[in-house]
Amino acid sequence: MKNIVSVKIEKEGKVFSFSAGDIPLKKNDQVIVHTDNGLSMGLVVSEVKSVPLHKLPTDLKNIVRKATEEDIRSSESNRGLEEEAFKFCLGRIQERELPMNLVEVESNFDRSKLIFYFTADSRVDFRELVKDLVQRFKTRIELRQIGARNESRIFGGLGICGRKICCTNFLYNLDRVSIKMAKEQNMPLNPEKISGLCGRLMCCLAFEFDAYLDMKRGMPKCGKRITTPEGTGKVSRQNILKGTISVELEGGKEVELDLKKMKEILLQESVDPPKK
Repeated sequence: MKNIVSVKIEKEGKVFSFSAGDIPLKKNDQVIVHTDNGLSMGLVVSEVKSVPLHKLPTDLKNIVRKATEEDIRSSESNRGLEEEAFKFCLGRIQERELPMNLVEVESNFDRSKLIFYFTADSRVDFRELVKDLVQRFKTRIELRQIGARNESRIFGGLGICGRKICCTNFLYNLDRVSIKMAKEQNMPLNPEKISGLCGRLMCCLAFEFDAYLDMKRGMPKCGKRITTPEGTGKVSRQNILKGTISVELEGGKEVELDLKKMKEILLQESVDPPKK
């Protein structure tokens, strides 16, 4: 068994599992961890749990230590470096007239690397910009192009629901969202109604997708002809949450049928088929 804990990496916002070892940790503790970018500060977002060795995540890294007061001061000092780097880089981008938008600058905990996040419509030749940054800050420089979803995550804002957008509030990892999720939930396929601040499909479309699939299982599709107690007709609408369907009968009348009752009728007919 090994003690592991989930940690939200500062700035990145992503959650990863780390080996806690014998360090006594609890939720909301700040910790110093090893990441692919070097040392970073993170926030513990789960309680410590023991996991069998054969079920451990791959590439499990260790927590270095629980953050000290000195670590927290160093992290605050890094924010000042990031602000300075942002202003300097923005000035160089404007001076060199590069077609890119600087979004954010991130320094890892020990200042061994500065990462500059930007958006652009196409590939950008930023080799001269990198030289400027290396000469100014004397450290490793990485320029990383990001998409619209990550940009909105960094800036934040309010969604159409009136609450903070999910990716900045509680959604740690950005999962794939497809138009199929909107169709299965009978959402209007109007981009203005199903898109978030990033201009991409709203992340919340994925929250109840599996539940909708379960509720729709066995429900007749729109356009299918079925036999009802009032005659034959075509399914015109599905009300998934109510568990009902609307059927347009051959005479033009529309009736709403409870799916559970319909199943009971069909089951009874299969047990006692009508006599010829």
